[in-house]
Amino acid sequence: MNADIASMIGKRLGLSALTLLIVSFAVFVATNLLPGDTATILLGQAATPEAVAGLRQAMHLDDPAVFRFLRWLAGAVTGDFGTSYANNMPIATLIAGRFVNTMELAGLTAVIAVPLALTLGITAAVLRGTLYDRIVAVLTIGVISVPEFVVASTAVLLFAVYLKWLPAISFVNEVHSLTDLLRMYAMPVVTLTFVVSAQIIRMTRAAVIETLSMPYVEMALLKGASRSRIVLRHALPNSLGPIVNALALSLSYLIGGVIIIETIFNYPGIAKLMVDAVATRDLPLIQTCALIFCLGYLILITIADIIAILSNPRLR
Repeated sequence: MNADIASMIGKRLGLSALTLLIVSFAVFVATNLLPGDTATILLGQAATPEAVAGLRQAMHLDDPAVFRFLRWLAGAVTGDFGTSYANNMPIATLIAGRFVNTMELAGLTAVIAVPLALTLGITAAVLRGTLYDRIVAVLTIGVISVPEFVVASTAVLLFAVYLKWLPAISFVNEVHSLTDLLRMYAMPVVTLTFVVSAQIIRMTRAAVIETLSMPYVEMALLKGASRSRIVLRHALPNSLGPIVNALALSLSYLIGGVIIIETIFNYPGIAKLMVDAVATRDLPLIQTCALIFCLGYLILITIADIIAILSNPRLR
């Protein structure tokens, strides 16, 4: 790796760190603008003004906002995210189990969605203009046009209410066999697969078509190279940058964009935990969840940028 590429990667990492700092500050400001008082919500409407004032002082809610943000940021850098207001337990402990659940859901979805989307995108590009390509394009546009909550609600009505094949709520703690695993994760995974795959298919198809139109591909065809060799040895490596970026954007949704899915299926992940934290005005927990979402997004995007840099001969 030469100095120019190392400098470029270093700039990407520095920009990611700056973005994370800006996002954490923006989330802190947004959470403090939420209507309602945290102390009043925790104590209830019947609480006396003295009790509310005492709780606010104990929770340092009366301190200037800048001091509270710097105190939380200093703790976050060292791995101490503070204590949850509503649950009265360390946030790191509260998030640990939920993070595993979110990663399980994201992992199962990625295992199904990524190979499926890449296969459909590549084959649609190779068979451009055929009936197969048109069918894939129509289905992809249809999936993108339908919001995920509609797909999830339809799945619940069809498979849980009418057919009674699958449970409407994902009780992940009750998974004791492969059958239980399939039943509990079927609808969330299928819904997320629909949402995630569509964008990957479109980006993969566009990238491969652009590469296949290059002069060196035409030269390889004239020399008698097989279509499969051209696609696997020439088109895909040179389309890697856009495809990896599409994968990173789609997979980052599985970490931070599954709020609707986890809420509909009552899935105990980080997104559902963040929704509950908003309801109770649990500010440190909201900030930590948002920070995890942003960090996951930045890690995936940064890895995609690095792969795009290393796979581009012009940059090398």
